[in-house]
Amino acid sequence: MAPTLTIPKQKKVNGKSKFLDSGEILDLFKKTKISSGWSFEGVTRSQTSKLSHCYHRYPAKFIPQLVEKLMDEYLIGHGPFHVNDLFMGSGTTLACAIGRGYYVSGTDINYSAELITRAKCTPIEPILLKNRVAKFLEDLSFLNEAGLLSSKKYKPQIPKSKLERIQYWFTPETIEELGIILRRIDCEKDNRAKVFLRCCFSHVLKTCSRWLMSSTKPTIDKNKNIGKPINAFKKHINKMVKGNEAFWEIVPEKVRKDVNKYFIAKRQDARRQPTDDSTVDIQITSSPYVTSYEYADLHQLTTIWLEPEVDLKGYKKEFIGTSAKSNGIRALKSYIGRDIRDNLYKVNKKMADEVEAFFVDMQECFDETHRILKHGGRCCYVIGNTKLKGVDILNAEVFAESMQYSGLEVDRIIKREIPSKILPSKRDAKTGRFAANDKASVFAYPTEYIIIGRKP
Repeated sequence: MAPTLTIPKQKKVNGKSKFLDSGEILDLFKKTKISSGWSFEGVTRSQTSKLSHCYHRYPAKFIPQLVEKLMDEYLIGHGPFHVNDLFMGSGTTLACAIGRGYYVSGTDINYSAELITRAKCTPIEPILLKNRVAKFLEDLSFLNEAGLLSSKKYKPQIPKSKLERIQYWFTPETIEELGIILRRIDCEKDNRAKVFLRCCFSHVLKTCSRWLMSSTKPTIDKNKNIGKPINAFKKHINKMVKGNEAFWEIVPEKVRKDVNKYFIAKRQDARRQPTDDSTVDIQITSSPYVTSYEYADLHQLTTIWLEPEVDLKGYKKEFIGTSAKSNGIRALKSYIGRDIRDNLYKVNKKMADEVEAFFVDMQECFDETHRILKHGGRCCYVIGNTKLKGVDILNAEVFAESMQYSGLEVDRIIKREIPSKILPSKRDAKTGRFAANDKASVFAYPTEYIIIGRKP
């Protein structure tokens, strides 16, 4: 159900001559054709997981080639440049920028995101890291012996507050072995190596659990063959070590010597960026997709092992785009967004409130984007449209319209085709929820847009 708009042209915001009303926004998107140069169809998986981008799996993961192309187009000269990502996720934007010697800042409410980003953006001297990893594996070599888990030195470190959830997802033998690995990680004296090891630990949790690997929601796989955690850890840590070595080689020496001077990443709300007014040259980000992925659920294994004091139910409500959030009394400014909400309200009131909350949350994110951008600076939001309960959810059009209420100009719209090999999961057209490919009726996001705003 496409939005049926009967809206008069809105007044100019702050007297801006380039303000586009909702009808003009919709027309602009209808006329926007796919830009073949932005599909990256020939890029291989090994290329998208180059350098430190191989450290950790992540849903709807940014490919570094997209970030690099945007930086190539909009960061002209030698800088110094400041790159921001307010939904940093697995840290792709920040790692790409660090690799070029730029200043970076970003946030994510997700603990896993902060951990992965910190690991991916911290180049470690290769010989030092290899030695630390070799010592780590040597200390745990007794785990390779069949049936032997006991260790006087490394008593299993198992979070008692989340023991019930841990026992739900892991077998007793796996719990004990993971607990020993975690105990040894926390004995690591080099903080950079400790973050690196914790990132690897986080990555292998899903592999070592009863979690159905192909599922986009927490699902038990009753037939899963679960191997020894130390074997999964050893295999992945060796891959990470190679990625770090390649990353170290491209990061400028000035950054390697003092990475903290160039890198700020915090676990906090996207609407509070850790940088001053008018300091950012470009913001490159991919926001959450409304009601698509419940990141708190998808990363709960990391949370229960590495941040056990977090209340998962309350934690979930902190995320933007979650089905756990309703809008309350906040006003939605976008006329396109209001029309989508009203159409969805006719078929599902709860979902309409969730979508409205998402649009208003993003409206506040655009306010923050305007605050931190330099005059002439650009923001690049990657987002796709979808359908919920038969209603077209025009995320991209709402984003473009909403940016203007924050004082940004719509500078450029890029429509890109997502190669089928990296397409996200499919949706059930009736429920709007993700479903197995053989049971779904439509691709969730066959194409997506890059909405580029500019601060005048």
